[in-house]
Amino acid sequence: MTPEMIGKVESRLGYVFVDKSLLIRALTRKAYAQEQRQRGQVCEDQEFYRIFGDAILKFILVEMLFQLGYMSRGTISTKKSDLENRKSLGKLSIALAIAPFMRLGSGEKKQQVDQQSSVIGETFEAVIAAIYQDGGLEIIRKLTQKWFLALID
Repeated sequence: MTPEMIGKVESRLGYVFVDKSLLIRALTRKAYAQEQRQRGQVCEDQEFYRIFGDAILKFILVEMLFQLGYMSRGTISTKKSDLENRKSLGKLSIALAIAPFMRLGSGEKKQQVDQQSSVIGETFEAVIAAIYQDGGLEIIRKLTQKWFLALID
């Protein structure tokens, strides 16, 4: 990724990375990384970050819902589920316009997986983990609140 591309993603996210490699990894799909490895290049993918970002997002959303007055387990679980499902994350990612910067394998490009909300949502979770690792909990908490507050009734 070029510095210009990284700058565009950072601008859309509202966060400038200290360690740009974290963002690049978060945007790198497994298929792309495997193709690079077959060419003898070192390339890390987003796989772990997707899992990590999902956990971070769940924590922040539950905390945020509690602070907004959602008190019962049922209402928190239902609202959190609505907010964090891959379709919702995909829509949010589309609004932030980070999908064009995903690093896809050649087969994924042909299949246009960058148009699938589930794939875009997974990448968004990876980006959350990358921001957390780069900037810490307070930064990702503030960004998550900014991104999701409008989606909460």
